[in-house]
Formats: sequence, structure tokens, C-alpha cells
Amino acid sequence: MRSARLAAIACATIVLGGCATFSEDGGFGMVERTVKERTGKDLVWAKTGEQRESIDRRVAELLAKPLSADDAVQAALLNNRGLQAEFAELGISEASLVQAGRLPNPHFSMLRASHPEGSGREYKIEQALTFNLFSLITLPLASEIEARNFERVKRGVTLEVLRIASEARKAYYTALAAEETVRYTRQVKDVADASAELARRMARSGNWGKIEQAREQGFYAEAALNVARAEQARVGARERLARLLGVWGDQTQLKLPERLPDLPKAATDLPDIEARAMRERLDLQAVRLDAEALAKSLGLTKTTRFINTLEFGPARVLEGARSSRWKNGYEISFELPIFDWGTARVAKAESIYMQAVERAAEAAIHARSEVRETYSNYRLTWDIARHYREEVVPIRRRIADENLLRYNGMLIGVFELLADARSQIASVNSAIEALRDFWVAEADLQMSLIGKPTLSTAPRGSKASAEAGAGH
Repeated sequence: MRSARLAAIACATIVLGGCATFSEDGGFGMVERTVKERTGKDLVWAKTGEQRESIDRRVAELLAKPLSADDAVQAALLNNRGLQAEFAELGISEASLVQAGRLPNPHFSMLRASHPEGSGREYKIEQALTFNLFSLITLPLASEIEARNFERVKRGVTLEVLRIASEARKAYYTALAAEETVRYTRQVKDVADASAELARRMARSGNWGKIEQAREQGFYAEAALNVARAEQARVGARERLARLLGVWGDQTQLKLPERLPDLPKAATDLPDIEARAMRERLDLQAVRLDAEALAKSLGLTKTTRFINTLEFGPARVLEGARSSRWKNGYEISFELPIFDWGTARVAKAESIYMQAVERAAEAAIHARSEVRETYSNYRLTWDIARHYREEVVPIRRRIADENLLRYNGMLIGVFELLADARSQIASVNSAIEALRDFWVAEADLQMSLIGKPTLSTAPRGSKASAEAGAGH
């Protein structure tokens, strides 16, 4: 009995000392710090109504003025409900970690049987209180595995937050470019309208042929169609931005600046971009943690291949009349490895581990390729946007000035002047698209240094620009 009492005290001490507890921030602190370091933006996990109201006020303040790219990112990080749902993954993973650090509850079993015997009844009563002692062996390893998984989840949530920040920035630039494109396609339409109206008047007076009139009318029809397409693209771009910002109702009437930010004077030089990605990418850190956790899990599987259940505890038995004395003892139970020697479990764990190793290697190869691709795209889009800014647009402007002088000198007609105006506006619109592509490529580049980027597939130059320019 003294030994049993000592065993009970020891078990109680282990249970009380080994009870894992929840952290104060639920793992959110690491996510918040990393996002602050990478973006300089605030992050809030809205767990209470007061926190939700505070977020609503902050977002309303951001949307009350013309939205900048940084304001759009901040609003998305605060107000995107998908991110709030992602934060719940932290709570789920931490709960698994806490659960892994706690011993299972003791198991109580009782057998009661009786039958009449003479004037009384004969009883057999067995009572046992057992503890899973095997969990004491596996508890540290299981806790370590769940701790690694918790770290992986924190990195995964951080990566999702930074992805939303990148997508919000790209959506912002796309929306700005769409606004400018609508403005310039409307100018093309106005010029084409004036040209078509002049052609109609000249045709009625007999000074213009039908083929020339039809050509000018065709230019106007294409310009009107391009305006409709630009309007459609603008609606789509604004709605995508609204979804990322988590706004609805009146808040979707976003106040945007009139033009995109200017092109930087020089492109950023990143000679060690691959090494930097290997050090800093959160998705690579997550897959490494996965492989390490699976390696630990493989060790656990080998430990438990023969015996994975071992229960021990005090027991007592009563046989005979109820007035009989109890027989005290203990009960021990474990699994006998007769039919299943655990080889299948070990083989499965080894295959899963090797699968994780190969996927980690694949992720590293893809990461190197992604950063090379995004950096090349970043440099090329900068070159293209600079070419439009320094070559194409100034040349078109000089041509327009010369044609105006020639028109004033009656060396060219009004239709040539209007056609050149259409071409100049189309060139400016192409320059806007090139500038948009640069800012989107810059966001992709920054994301590729953090995790897997969502590479943009927007075509370089719009159909509207090409068709408008063809009228020259």
C-alpha cells in the first residue's frame, strides 16, 4: 500500500508538472513581429467586439482620404476577414500542442457480478484505476513534434499575411492604371468622334469619299468599344481591390489618386538574390520544419513499434459475500506483438519522411527559379517603362508639336492631325500600362523573397492601345 501511495504521488507530481498551458498571445506575437519587420504595417487579431470596432475606425480613417499603396496594404491587413480566419489556425495548432503536453486521464474500470447462494448472495467485484505509463515515455517526443508543427503553422500564417499584403499592393496599382486607361481611352473616343463627325459633314458636301468616311467611322466604333472594355477592366480591378480590403457597401467607393507613382530613377540591384531567398523565405523554413517533425515522428514510430499501450494502476477485488474483505493488488495491461510487429507503421513513416525530404528539395529548386524569374521580370519592366518615359512618349510629343505646326501652315489636313492625336494618346496609355507592370513586378519580386509569389500574367500593352495606334 505504501508503494501504491508513492506511485500515486509520483504520478500526480508528473501530471501537475507536465500540464502544458496556453501562451498569452496564442503564437500571434511572432506573426505580428515578422509582418512589422517585413512591411512596417500593424496587425490585429480581432478576438473581441472592441477590437473589431477599433479596426473599423482605423479602416474608415484610411478610406476617408485618397488611398496610397501603403494605406491599401494596411487596410487589407486589418480588415481582410480571410486573414482573421487564418489566425484561428494558430489557436488550433496551439491547442494540439497543449494537448500533446498533457497526460491522458486515468482509466477506471469495474466488474460487478453476483448470484444467489443460500439465504444470501455471492459477489465478485473488481475495481481498477490505471494510468497509461507509456505516455510518460512518448510525451516529450510528442510535445516536441507538436511544437515544431506550431512553429510551422506560425510561419504559414505569416506567409499568408504577407501574401495578402502583396496582392493588395498589386491590386492597388492595377486599379490606378485602370482608372488612367479609362481616362485616355475616352480621349481617344472623343478624338475619333470628332474625326467621324467631320467625315460625315464632308461626305454630305461631296468633298469626301465613302471609303474614307467608313474608315473614320470604323475608328470611332473601335474607340467606343475600347472605352467599354476599359470600363469593364476598371470595375474588375476596383472590385478585386475591395475584396482584398474587406470593404463593402459605401466603402467600395474608394478614393484613388489620379496617377500611378513615378518610375524610380534606378532599378534595385540584387546580385545575391538566390542566397537571400534561401535564408529568408518562410515557405522554405516551413518545409524544413515539416521534414524535421516527420523525422521525430519516425523516431516515435520506431519507439512504439512493439508496444504502444502500457497501463498500470492499483486494483482491488471482492469475492464472496459483501462482508468479505477486499483483496488489494495492481493491474497491468499492454499489447502483445504477435500478429503486428509494427513493420508496416515504420515503413509508412519512413516513406512519408523521404517524401517530405524530396519535397523540401523541390521547394528549394523552385524558390531559386522563382526569384530569378521575378528579378528578371522586374528589371525588364523597369527598362520598358523607362523606354516609354524617355523615348516613346517624348518622340510622340515632338511629332504632335510638329504636326500642329504643319497643320497651321496648311501642309497637312485635319484628319492627319486627328489621327496623330489618337496615336499620341495611345502611346501615353501604353506608357501607363508599362508603369503598372513595373510596380506589379516589384511587388512580385518582394514576395518572391518571402514566399511563393503569385506571378502576374497581365499582357504587356492593351488591345485598346494597339488598335488606337493603328489608326495613325
